[in-house]
Amino acid sequence: MARRSSRTHRRNCHWTERLKQRLRMKLLPDIEFDEDIWLLIHRPRGLLNEVSVNKIINVVENLEARLKEPFNRFFDTLGHDEVELNFRYVIQISLHRVLTYVDRPPVKSAILATDSTIVHYCQLHAIITEDSPIAVRIFQDREDAARWLGVPLERLVENHHEPSSHIREASPVEER
Repeated sequence: MARRSSRTHRRNCHWTERLKQRLRMKLLPDIEFDEDIWLLIHRPRGLLNEVSVNKIINVVENLEARLKEPFNRFFDTLGHDEVELNFRYVIQISLHRVLTYVDRPPVKSAILATDSTIVHYCQLHAIITEDSPIAVRIFQDREDAARWLGVPLERLVENHHEPSSHIREASPVEER
């Protein structure tokens, strides 16, 4: 029995190390990936525009390609203080996500937003992705988002740091 659990432990340790190696990629300083709960967390600051959206889409798509496993997303938009988007772009990027995520396992994207402009753009994104495997919900309360994602509230709090559960590199990513 002890031999079996030792083998299992070694296999799990090996798998965890392989996962960490697969996840090592250039992430923005405001992006974290919790591998123990398979959750991408994005807490942007400042301007919300096409460049910032393209950067996070690039990170999400790179992770999807590298991991080959579904993971949920949490986008905390409370740090945005300005919005420069338009409906045409939101429609275009939402359709892009629907088409690039077709025939994949379901995932949840929880968006924490209180700014009415951001909420409207997110509602449009949610409507467009409605019949896809990407379930998008907008929340005004962090606790509700945590409940929907099935994760502890502490994981969605900005200053939550648990070194063994975060893989994060503060290098810039390429723009699309």
